[in-house]
Amino acid sequence: MVDGSGTGRTFDGIGAISGGGGNSRLLINYPEPQRGKILDYLFKPGYGASLQLLKVEIGGDTNSTDGSEPSIEHTRGNVHCDSGYEWWLMEQAKKRSPHLKLYGLAWGAPGWIGNTDNSPSGGHFWSQEMIDYLTAWLGCARQHGLDIDYLGGWNERGYDTAWYEKLHAALAARHLPVRIVAADSGLDIADDIVSDPDFAKSVDVVGVHYPCEGGDGGTANSCHSSANAQTTGKPLWASENGSLDENTGAGALIRSITRGYLDGKFTAYLNWPLLAAIYPNLPYDTVGLAVANQPWSGAYDIGTSLWTTAQVTQVTRPGWTFVDKASGYLGGDRTGGSYVTLKSPDDSAYSTILETSTASSAQTADFTVTGGLPTGTVHIWATDLKSGSTSGGFVHTGDATPENGHFSLTLQPGYVYSLTTTTGQGRGDAVSPPQGHLALPYRDSFEPNTPGREAKYLSDMQGSFETVGCGGGRPGRCVRQMAAQQPIEWQDDSDAFALLGDTGWKNYTVSSDVYLEQPGTVELIGRAGEQQRPQSHQAGYFLKVRDSGTWSVIKSDTSGRLTTLADGTTRALGTHRWHRLGLSFSGTTITASIDGRQVGAVDDSAYASGQVGIGVVGYQTDEFDNLSVTPVRHPAESPAALAADLPSTVHRGESATFKATFAVPASDDAATDLTLRPGAPAGWTVAATTPTTFSKIAPGHSVTASWTVTAPTASDTPVSVTFSPLATYGRGGVQHWTYGTAKTEVPIPPPTGSPYLSDLSFVSSSNGWGPVERDTSNGEQAAGDGQPITIRGTVHDKGLGAHADSDVAFFLGGNCSRFTATVGIDDEVAPYGSVTFSVIADGRTLTTTPVLTGTAQPLPLDIDLSGAQNLHLAVSDGGDGNAHDHADWADARLGCAG
Repeated sequence: MVDGSGTGRTFDGIGAISGGGGNSRLLINYPEPQRGKILDYLFKPGYGASLQLLKVEIGGDTNSTDGSEPSIEHTRGNVHCDSGYEWWLMEQAKKRSPHLKLYGLAWGAPGWIGNTDNSPSGGHFWSQEMIDYLTAWLGCARQHGLDIDYLGGWNERGYDTAWYEKLHAALAARHLPVRIVAADSGLDIADDIVSDPDFAKSVDVVGVHYPCEGGDGGTANSCHSSANAQTTGKPLWASENGSLDENTGAGALIRSITRGYLDGKFTAYLNWPLLAAIYPNLPYDTVGLAVANQPWSGAYDIGTSLWTTAQVTQVTRPGWTFVDKASGYLGGDRTGGSYVTLKSPDDSAYSTILETSTASSAQTADFTVTGGLPTGTVHIWATDLKSGSTSGGFVHTGDATPENGHFSLTLQPGYVYSLTTTTGQGRGDAVSPPQGHLALPYRDSFEPNTPGREAKYLSDMQGSFETVGCGGGRPGRCVRQMAAQQPIEWQDDSDAFALLGDTGWKNYTVSSDVYLEQPGTVELIGRAGEQQRPQSHQAGYFLKVRDSGTWSVIKSDTSGRLTTLADGTTRALGTHRWHRLGLSFSGTTITASIDGRQVGAVDDSAYASGQVGIGVVGYQTDEFDNLSVTPVRHPAESPAALAADLPSTVHRGESATFKATFAVPASDDAATDLTLRPGAPAGWTVAATTPTTFSKIAPGHSVTASWTVTAPTASDTPVSVTFSPLATYGRGGVQHWTYGTAKTEVPIPPPTGSPYLSDLSFVSSSNGWGPVERDTSNGEQAAGDGQPITIRGTVHDKGLGAHADSDVAFFLGGNCSRFTATVGIDDEVAPYGSVTFSVIADGRTLTTTPVLTGTAQPLPLDIDLSGAQNLHLAVSDGGDGNAHDHADWADARLGCAG
């Protein structure tokens, strides 16, 4: 029954988020006409997504997922209203859709804000200076001819009620007609709005993130809010949702909209992100409504999620109302799908959106239109949620003409349908060109770039790299790192750096002029590949050079581990002088150069291709110019080889012979002044049994060195260990470093007595956020950053701090009969979090707890382990995603023989 006399909440619109962070970065560098067509697909009414809301990040010079967005005020008092690309994006969006509403939100902020003691580790967000910064940003928006409709606080970092009240007062005093959204985090904000009248006056919209099943990137089969959230008298928004692939996430996207209203009364939905205009080696590289990661070729992809969005936006308008009597679950069963009906304010039009994303078979829906709604022709549009291709999106499948207000429609499974009496819908027909590689050589002198903007293709990962007038008396423009101190951060810190180029680049030389404005270290990056969160977990090679002349070649991996491959000292660079750095890749040979002189070469095979980048250690305001990436025309000479030999097993406290053999290829230069080192892991003792230095090794010859190595006896000795022998030598007039590798196992003896599990070796471990911690809570992503384990106010000195989903394995060898622990959500995240704990022995689950939340009392466990060889302690999320799921195995202990 589509009954127009029914009532419901006011619909506020469907939108998307540019920011959080850097996910629109490459779009501005696309060529026309492709750039304009992508923008049309996103914003132009009757063409594609036809978005009704656009939320943008208020840049803070800090990484907020996929990059760092620049601040308008890098240092106190120096406001630059043209920084970044969000102004351009908002202008383009409003040009296409003048009725689009704009919404600003900060993920981080410059480090000077609220920094009363000039601390190098950042300032204080909930401060008057942050309010002043936001009003300055609003002023910049006015300079760009943009009226911001909504303003938030700090993305997903809670709220300060007094601060929001001050923000409200500041906006009123300046006569700024901006509505405040709070708090872009959890539902708990509604509790304070209901209980605190002064706070309630300061908030216009309740904004909640990921309120549907599975949370961030979840299934959204069901959604939830709270009684207080629905009774504040204020609009209730899913102010961030999504984190979904452009194609496979379409089903969850439409469920979040329809079921978000049915289950939680959410009247607006904002998808994160708008699109993935980021490099493909970054996290979330296919997430959003479209993918645009090749500005040099103009290639892009329009996702099924964009057409799914059009199924709502092209048949509704903000200000329409939901018709609760004409909304629900098909057949009264959510597995069949859901539907919502909205009508115009004057009852002259209506639309019903139906989704069958979870249905398994076709079904027939019968409609009766009453209550003063129009009974004329109904236009039917459909998207195949499973198609994964543009052709299956937002297709006009036909019209229905009601007879006496009645009509029927057969609904196929895995679709979303829009039934509407409105007209004006459309489907863009622009086609992407094919993908292609960014050709080498690539050079940028930064001269054509507008001051205060990012250079072409250069994507900030941390800090802010902008074009400025060059220092040191050099004419023209350069790129300068602008963040002078650590920002107020949204995720973990790292050095300031930026990436550029094609992830398929292989053998090349990257070089750049550098200018150190103060003592410190600059970086040149090559073969940059996959990045995991946080941004310090960037795979690639880094040439780091300090003003003193010390240099090093560092290998970084996606776990954040840094390995020094080569290092040395050259003539001091000093400050306020220009120098040139180079990093060359030819096969496995990496060669570093400073001011045209090769200072060292190292052989490493970890990464065969990747982008280039520039950076500084910390937050130095250094400059770069004349960036160049040229193909290697003449391959490096064949690398020397270093082979290692070690027994496959070495027991704790026992010794073995380790051998390293260095060989020079027959066709190339001799090696001179060779030194061999065993590269033993920490805790091992080493004694050479043969010479380890050699004056010269002729081409085609080899030498071998031997050591006696002894395994540690400590209980936390790793089971699998790797030796990394190193050969340092001269060859062709350049110092070289060549590494080998050898692996061995150090078996774990069965535990004895009553050991705490935090004192034992892990056979293996996995964790949902950072590493499993010993004797502390999980903390954040870094190792050792937890707090004392605390559950409902009780502190435990021993235990394991984990985060769902987690698994920690131990070897028992049949020697233990009992496991005891107290489990629960740690107070550092309470009252949030929901998990289950499982104890598994030899593949058999001995117990699984009920779901424990951040308010549940701790649960004691006492489990019989008799005869078990292996023990696994597993933590799973409680069915609502793993946000805040910090789970403690407090006082986890074994009872063993011996």
